Amino acid sequence: MTKRIGILTTGGDSPGINAAIRAIGKALDNEPRVQLVGFQDGFSGMLQESVVEMESRMFSGILTTGGTILGTNRDQPNKMLIDGKEVDRTIDIVAAYHKYGLDGLICLGGSDAQDSAAHLMHQGLNLISLPITIDNDIPYTDTTVGFNTALEIASEAIDRLHSTAISRHRIIIVEVMGRESGWLTLGAGIAGGADVIIIPEIPYHIEKISATILDRVSHKKRFSLIAISDGAISSENVKFFEAAHKASLRNRTDEEEAEVSARLDKIAKRAAGDTLHLANRLENFTGLETRVTILGYLQRGGAPSAADRVLGTQLGTACAILVQQGIFGVMVGAHSGGVEPVPLDKVAGLVKTVPADHDWIRGARLVGTSLGD
Repeated sequence: MTKRIGILTTGGDSPGINAAIRAIGKALDNEPRVQLVGFQDGFSGMLQESVVEMESRMFSGILTTGGTILGTNRDQPNKMLIDGKEVDRTIDIVAAYHKYGLDGLICLGGSDAQDSAAHLMHQGLNLISLPITIDNDIPYTDTTVGFNTALEIASEAIDRLHSTAISRHRIIIVEVMGRESGWLTLGAGIAGGADVIIIPEIPYHIEKISATILDRVSHKKRFSLIAISDGAISSENVKFFEAAHKASLRNRTDEEEAEVSARLDKIAKRAAGDTLHLANRLENFTGLETRVTILGYLQRGGAPSAADRVLGTQLGTACAILVQQGIFGVMVGAHSGGVEPVPLDKVAGLVKTVPADHDWIRGARLVGTSLGD
């Protein structure tokens, strides 16, 4: 009996997705009992009947290409954006799964993909996920597909900005992606020799950063380079929102407390990552001309690195083997050079942040890099 397996990408695009799709497709292409069906543009494609039979010719020439041949968006089954509002379309996704006669569905992506896969698994569907994101923020995997490429791009950008910082005696701030975790910023900052690295896990003090820069000036180093995550937050804002939480939760029911906390968390996230505001304050504190470079989607673009092509192939072929064995309800994670299937319930809803005692943190401090604290 032939198994029909669906495949889609969801969330942000990432270098190496096509390498993983190719690996899954080519590994299953030689298995006559498995038919692979692709859905374009994530879960929305399942509802809009944007479906394509994944033939062997589709896997030719995509190993080295960026993006995803299937397209993607950020819609989740229980959080689909319709007319500006989030709508739960779980029932419709489950119906589409059965309508297409699927025996399993493979989700490629970051935290949204893991959460969606776990959610659909609890609806009785067979799901497998692959951790693919430049943020490297998925737990129970040593690294994610796309992280290595983005790390190289961000590191090269910092390298290039060194020359203009030195020539013009400026403070150069480089904003790197990372709303909730600082892996990419920390790695790129260390590799690029940034003088200050600011990540979400360590709230920064503007006075401490200014003191670091002025100390460099006193030692005839008339430039400074700062790498900052787009989710970094100041210690001032942390204290403000902690006080706001305490004040807002007085004399409220548990239900009201949960609603107020959720609203304040959203406001706090919007307050994080104001790199331009930081630049203005540093200029005022130090008297040095300050410029900002926001790397943005540049970090996601272009061909995947050799490491991400290898990792995408490794995880993709492991996924194909699990499909053949009928093993679902897992994320295919990288572990100690090998591959380890991890139960989706262990992964969903979690973010892998940088531990305060991580070797990268210790190494940065030992070479004299300020972390803003």
